[in-house]
Amino acid sequence: MLSVSQLAVPMSDPLTAAVRALLRRLHGQKPLRGGSLIVTIFGDAISPRGGVVTLGSLIRIAGVFGLAERLVRTSVARLAKEGWLVARREGRQSEYRLTHSGAQRFSEATRRIYGTSPESWEGRWTLVILPPGSGRNPREELRWLGFGQLSPGTFAHPNCTLQQAKGWLTGIPGAAGALCVGSSSNDLSVDRELAALGWDLGELTRRYGRFLATFEPVEGAVGSSTGLEPQTALIIRTLLIHQYRKIHLQDPLLPATLLPPNWVGSIAYEVTRRLYSRVFESAERFLSANAGTVQGPLPPATPSVYDRFAGALSRPSPPERLRSSAETGSRAARPARDDRWSK
Repeated sequence: MLSVSQLAVPMSDPLTAAVRALLRRLHGQKPLRGGSLIVTIFGDAISPRGGVVTLGSLIRIAGVFGLAERLVRTSVARLAKEGWLVARREGRQSEYRLTHSGAQRFSEATRRIYGTSPESWEGRWTLVILPPGSGRNPREELRWLGFGQLSPGTFAHPNCTLQQAKGWLTGIPGAAGALCVGSSSNDLSVDRELAALGWDLGELTRRYGRFLATFEPVEGAVGSSTGLEPQTALIIRTLLIHQYRKIHLQDPLLPATLLPPNWVGSIAYEVTRRLYSRVFESAERFLSANAGTVQGPLPPATPSVYDRFAGALSRPSPPERLRSSAETGSRAARPARDDRWSK
């Protein structure tokens, strides 16, 4: 594995210092979760560009972050074993795509990571009551979906409908016999008590605060730079989403009426939105030049990718997108996985 000092970050100060700090933070994790970073790369970059990528491409992309080839191979094999990826060989090359269940999970995670919080709330809760002996997995899955735990077997969600909850439960092992009911307290003070009981907003506040302390300086460095190399943009974009998603997917996205004033999660969203929009296109150029499928270059990103963060990304005209694809050669897209999204 490369040390952080050996990584080629082709930019001048202060951006170099900011990017190296991000990489040191990544490599400071013990153990280094290669699978988690690969999940971020798949979810953020590969999925919008066809959802299929060669193993060699993943190795090249992960190498930018100092991940050794052996770690990448091991991590990808584990994701496949866990049912998130499926492999296909053609000659001496292997490529990976999301499984059907993995694609469904990615779709929900994408909606939450890049979407906006609800602006209004009708005061209704969706309650899920698990049957006795449901085990640990349903609880983890429900928390990942934004449910708050009110008691060992009772969970609440302020933003999903009964139909949505029932659909989610069908894909969660051990939750088939769960009861879904709708409820309304008609008392904002009671609703706030439920929110405080179901979610640790204090811990979320601390985690968002650490996130801002890390990425506000990066945003400043990007804003003061005269140019942004594609590799540097990819590092920033990936690690921005990598850190943001781990917090944001634990955030229930409660209505504003249930949150403290000047909620730090809203501030973190705006920082992420601005910084992501600054580095997105340059990072795409890196992907086009360094990732592909066994058939050739990655396709252009789907138009829906430009809806991320409330349309913060600049939409290229169709001729520009076609020309970029032909000239640069390749584009990648790839998946993510259960608690790896939030850990």
